[in-house]
Amino acid sequence: MEYHITLPSKPRVVSEEGMLGIYEIDSLYPGYGQTLGNSLRRIIFSSLPGAAITSVKIEDVQHEFATIEGIRESVMEILLNLKRVHFNLHGDEAQTIRLSIKGPKQVTAADFQLPSQVEIANPDQHIADISGKNSFELEATIERGLGYVPREVLTKEKADIGTIALDAAFTPIRRANYEVEDMRVGDRTDFNRLRVIIETNGTISPREALERSIEIMIHQLKAVVGFQEEAEIPSTRTTKASTEAQSSGDSGDTKDAAKMKIEDLELSSRTTTALSEAGIRSVAGLTRKTAANLKELDGVGDKAITEISEALERLGLSLKD
Repeated sequence: MEYHITLPSKPRVVSEEGMLGIYEIDSLYPGYGQTLGNSLRRIIFSSLPGAAITSVKIEDVQHEFATIEGIRESVMEILLNLKRVHFNLHGDEAQTIRLSIKGPKQVTAADFQLPSQVEIANPDQHIADISGKNSFELEATIERGLGYVPREVLTKEKADIGTIALDAAFTPIRRANYEVEDMRVGDRTDFNRLRVIIETNGTISPREALERSIEIMIHQLKAVVGFQEEAEIPSTRTTKASTEAQSSGDSGDTKDAAKMKIEDLELSSRTTTALSEAGIRSVAGLTRKTAANLKELDGVGDKAITEISEALERLGLSLKD
């Protein structure tokens, strides 16, 4: 009996209206609809990067429970309005945006003074109402991240007096859900059709959110294909540190260092994520790569190569020539 493998279809657009998109994937094996739908939903919520305000400084305000003369909203209400502003941040560096307004005026997100790296997806978002000729000055820090991060995690060092730290919802997704129904494929009627419903905040399109989540899933699965091999130590050492290590009889320490995990190198989170998604989990695996190999990976550029090389050099190791 000849056995034929049935592959699912590519995603099909059911409807796209503004920030809401509905997509279908047909011809999934029985049970695969739930498996794929649940996995995609988790990735969509947890792994798509976004930008959010992480701290705010308002002139003459020391804490979030204060009120401001001449402004209808309390500081707490202003902070809640700021959390509803959706940002696009180009690059990984934190950026500062500012407000400097004199009343009377209804202040919206469009009144922010923005650096070139920052865009606002909903400039009509209300911030505050200024009555009379009072002034309102505000400074906010925008950062890039994943998922939801409480302010206790974001505030690694003691904040300056007057700086108010905020919880940050970085995810650009408002809503993500899926439905599974049976469909006919050949003589069978128990194959699955997966319908995915995605609503974003406008900083990313629903289609792009689905495409990125599928790519992330593929990268993760590729990383676990096959089995780990015993760590190999590159025979050639090119750095000064490695030469010194060999001449001093530290080859045993070098072998131990090569068995370390990538996380132990204390690289930036962006570089660590890029290496992990490419299936590079150990220092030994990293030393088998050339700089040119690493530059082909998403998220790895000249800055990351320098960071990696310096971290390896401290261990007496180097990238492959």
